[in-house]
Amino acid sequence: MTKPLRLALAALALAAAPAAAQEIPDRLRALTRGAEWRQVAVIPLAFPSHHPQGMARIGDRFYISSVEIIERTQRYDAPRDGMDRSPGRGRGLLFEVDAEGKLLRSLTLGEGDIYHPGGVDFDGTHLWVPVAEYRPNSRSIIYRVDPTTMQAEAVFHFDDHVGGLVRDTASNTLHGVSWGSRRFYAWPQDAAGRPTNAAQRSADLRRPNPALYIDYQDCHSVGPGLALCSGLNAYRPQGPGGPVFALGGLELVDLAQGRPVFQLPVERWTESGLPMTQNPFAVAAQGANGLRLWFAPEDDTTRIFVFDVAPR
Repeated sequence: MTKPLRLALAALALAAAPAAAQEIPDRLRALTRGAEWRQVAVIPLAFPSHHPQGMARIGDRFYISSVEIIERTQRYDAPRDGMDRSPGRGRGLLFEVDAEGKLLRSLTLGEGDIYHPGGVDFDGTHLWVPVAEYRPNSRSIIYRVDPTTMQAEAVFHFDDHVGGLVRDTASNTLHGVSWGSRRFYAWPQDAAGRPTNAAQRSADLRRPNPALYIDYQDCHSVGPGLALCSGLNAYRPQGPGGPVFALGGLELVDLAQGRPVFQLPVERWTESGLPMTQNPFAVAAQGANGLRLWFAPEDDTTRIFVFDVAPR
């Protein structure tokens, strides 16, 4: 990488990190179901995007984690070694994408059966990316990625499927959610970024998520002790075998308490019926009192949908 490019990316990282994030919780709480949603752009990704999982914005660039599925998992007739399905095969990827959807660089993450990246967070210096087996109650590797060099460091391994990460810089704590976001984890970090509670078992660290109407797909730190998570769930209003209705939403999560403190349905879908919160998202303050939201709900030929949202 050339020195000018390194300096430019470092400047983008600094610009993206601090101030605006403090505004997001207050702006979010001012929204209701009657908020004005205005679609301002659609950005097609100009490369095979596979199955996107997490998305962070640094300046005008997107960093998108994705899994390329080579062999799908298969359900077992009965659990084997605590697992309900085979590991399958795949490749974990992190894409760097420009504002027009062009692929700039990519990075492969994971090892062996651990190939499924999750939701990502940017702490002002590094991207934090979990990569797990593509099955619940499994294993993960927690990576720290320098976006200026696209170099990854495996910070620690963990005995559960970690599906998303949030780094709270105020408390120097890394937070994670499990498969389906049914469990919360917290890892206080030392100066090297490694967990100070690494010797504790995952069963001793987990806390149940009391919110049940959506499963989180991606989460981002939006201020001291707070994360904004997006997700969805599928419902069958007519009972088993009936048509599926998929509803998405945003939740503001108090990380210390391990529970949402504000919830907002996202009543926006693609033409094919996918909720905007199907896969990853990103958020920023926009205008005097609104938010800008980026959603990437589609697999393979992904489009990033850009919305401005403000109170009416």
